[in-house]
Amino acid sequence: MKNIMNWNFDNSYSRLSNAFKEHIEPIAVKNPELVLINEDLAKELDLDFSKIDKSELAALFTGNILPKGSNAIAQAYAGHQFGHFTMLGDGRAVLIGEHLTRNNKRYDIQFKGSGKTTFSRNGDGRAALGPMLREYIISEAMHKLGIPSTRSLAVAKTGENVIRDTSLQGAVLTRIALSHIRVGTFQYIAAREKKDELETLFNYVIQRHYPELENSKNKALDLLTVLIDKQIDLVINWMRVGFIHGVMNTDNMTISGETIDYGPCAFMDTYDPKTVFSSIDKMGRYAYCNQPAITKWNLSRFAECLIPLIDENEDKAIKSATELIETFGKKYEEKWLKMMRKKLGLLGEDNKDKFLIVDLLTWMHQNKVDYTNTFCHLMNLKDYDDDLYKDDNFQKWKKNWLERLKLNNNTQENYTKLMRSVNPLVIPRNHIIENALEKANDSNLEPFNELLEILKAPYNLQENISHYLKMDTSLKDYKTFCGT
Repeated sequence: MKNIMNWNFDNSYSRLSNAFKEHIEPIAVKNPELVLINEDLAKELDLDFSKIDKSELAALFTGNILPKGSNAIAQAYAGHQFGHFTMLGDGRAVLIGEHLTRNNKRYDIQFKGSGKTTFSRNGDGRAALGPMLREYIISEAMHKLGIPSTRSLAVAKTGENVIRDTSLQGAVLTRIALSHIRVGTFQYIAAREKKDELETLFNYVIQRHYPELENSKNKALDLLTVLIDKQIDLVINWMRVGFIHGVMNTDNMTISGETIDYGPCAFMDTYDPKTVFSSIDKMGRYAYCNQPAITKWNLSRFAECLIPLIDENEDKAIKSATELIETFGKKYEEKWLKMMRKKLGLLGEDNKDKFLIVDLLTWMHQNKVDYTNTFCHLMNLKDYDDDLYKDDNFQKWKKNWLERLKLNNNTQENYTKLMRSVNPLVIPRNHIIENALEKANDSNLEPFNELLEILKAPYNLQENISHYLKMDTSLKDYKTFCGT
């Protein structure tokens, strides 16, 4: 049969030994129905679905039929979940294959919610429509915000219900990633204590993601260095836009440096560094302010896996890895300051900049001010005015900020342009997301699609966006859920 969709599979991970995965196909569903397809992403992947009718697409994106060249597997991995080590794996997802674009870029194609696997433990292997739509819209929003992220190609209903606290519509999400290899993948293999398997995984990662390290004198240390830098850059971006991941377990830290898993995530409205949205994060382990420290902790777990590959002398290997991990704090501080300077339009460096930044954040926290809108207000955007900004303490701070701007020795146009490049004008606000998901569950996709369209240009002034700018104080105790 002619491949009219242009799939081009080369399934390198499935060729690894069974230590890394199990071969398993999605479990067929009763009544597949296509909900959404990401035409923009399909084009980027060189895929063409124009000649395929909706019923066939629904069957494809639920796993009832598989494209030619696919080779479905569930990947094995482990993870520290809220600090506790657990052997895991794809319990409700299958990787159907690796698709190569015309420019030879490789992407994982994964079905999430595709049924039970060996790794499902007590789970049903399925997903509900609401959480899959949430991942779709937030992953696409993150991409448009310029933050490395997995993406979403499609959502399809299964025609079957899943039981969580109540009975919900079942769905499958098609997730696209540079790969699904995680810190937890290394932890799983390291726990097996077979050095040849660890070397296989390590060499695979170097070849697939970091070929520039092939000729390094110590590839393991250099990979750790690269991952430290990548993960710092990622979490800095999260902090920049007020994103809270919610479940930063080691199985949710990718080796590619992409944001993955959008279960209990949300964006912060009122600035509070201790903000937690996840219903299962009772102790605030993954609060907004803790994300950098958890990133370092996760990287330390990755470093532990690499010890046998760093040096034959274990003590020497531990010393070298520890020294690298301890560079995290200084690197993060420098990059955070650089990011915050951009948010405030500060060019160059001044030794008082950190105090200026901290003073603003402190004022925002004390006065329960919207994080996103405050920076938009500083860019003199009329839709972002509020009586809160008439506060005497804020006006004093603003006077100091304006004095600092004079040190730029540059035009207002240029520093405002800098601010506009990093401060989104619109984010996926929690109450708007919830409203869109509620309507979508009732088969009304209009609010969802409208929001999706707005989020495609988060840094641009758009018409009729005032509705999307206001926080909803009634969601003070807002909670998000994993969906498992």
